[in-house]
Amino acid sequence: MLCPFCGHPDSKVIDSRASEENNAIRRRRECLICLKRFTTYERIEEAPLIVVKKDERREPFERQKILNGLLKACEKRPVSIVTIEKLVDKVEREIRNRMDQEVKTTVIGDLIMNELQKLDGVAYVRFASVHREFKDVETLMQELQSFLGKKSEKPEE
Repeated sequence: MLCPFCGHPDSKVIDSRASEENNAIRRRRECLICLKRFTTYERIEEAPLIVVKKDERREPFERQKILNGLLKACEKRPVSIVTIEKLVDKVEREIRNRMDQEVKTTVIGDLIMNELQKLDGVAYVRFASVHREFKDVETLMQELQSFLGKKSEKPEE
């Protein structure tokens, strides 16, 4: 790390702590030559993640799009914003853990639907109706029957 004052390559770390957002490490350093202090931040470098749309277009992953879709699906439902944000965190973490540079929207949608199914049935059906692009009422009814069948298979807690 070059000193921003004198350009010397050596410094010592005086203090190190997580940033307020907990997404970086803040380090206070002191130059070994001019003894001036400066701050550096260490962040994880994330590889860009590309989303492949149904029509094969590609665009950068945007967490906000998932959040917006979930907010719409959970509108007027007893699901807190904190719960929705945790769901988005979980889906994003799962996508990034796959270590693929590209991910299809169908994969993202299926991950979201799996989580919504456990969280709120109405929000699940709302999201599924957009994600699966139901062509008619019959297709919607099949999805509902499938959802209700899976729900009745789960053991009571």
